[in-house]
Amino acid sequence: MQFRPAARIAAFALAGLAYVAGSHWLMTQTQASPWNVVGVLTPMLVIVALGAWRSGHHGLGVLAVLAVAALSGLALAGVQVSSHALYLAQHAGIYLFLACVFGSTLRAGRTALITTLARRVHGGHLVPEMARYTRNVTRAWMIFFLGISAVSFGLYFFASFDTWAVFANWVSPVAVALMFGIEYLLRYRLHPEFERSSVSDAVRAYMNSNAKTSAPAQGKAVP
Repeated sequence: MQFRPAARIAAFALAGLAYVAGSHWLMTQTQASPWNVVGVLTPMLVIVALGAWRSGHHGLGVLAVLAVAALSGLALAGVQVSSHALYLAQHAGIYLFLACVFGSTLRAGRTALITTLARRVHGGHLVPEMARYTRNVTRAWMIFFLGISAVSFGLYFFASFDTWAVFANWVSPVAVALMFGIEYLLRYRLHPEFERSSVSDAVRAYMNSNAKTSAPAQGKAVP
């Protein structure tokens, strides 16, 4: 059963690569069309809808579904939309949204997002040093997401669209992967005393935590 989280990660990575390649092709190599916009934006909006609904943000989930319906309706009606502006809104908007999510957990009295995830990975217990470290990592991710959004806006307005598309579709996902890798290496170089964990451990902890939330409905005690 240990292979299942890794298999999920590999499947998501392959699906993401296919989506990035397809999006880049639709953005830069095909004639502008309302259906191009539908093809590029719908997968991400569906993911947002599913994630929002699963996390209890039903309003956001409904808005994402309505956005897909609106884009499809415009395409069926043959209405031309500013596709480049919508692509920018999707790319920069997602990273701004992530920055807000991470940043909102840094407010006084809140538990930082990565601290919460680390507690799930390590069975609910963190030493104070790790709690401080994970809070700082949450802040670093927030700044990183803000930086990606700022570069996205800058390239869109001051460079060619093709340059922006390369950054949005290829450079920014690679930057996210590098951020993960650099943080992982620094974590154990700066704090070799920390218990080691992997991305698979994080995925497994997240899935288990979701399963536990349904325990009361099954008559099981919540720790």
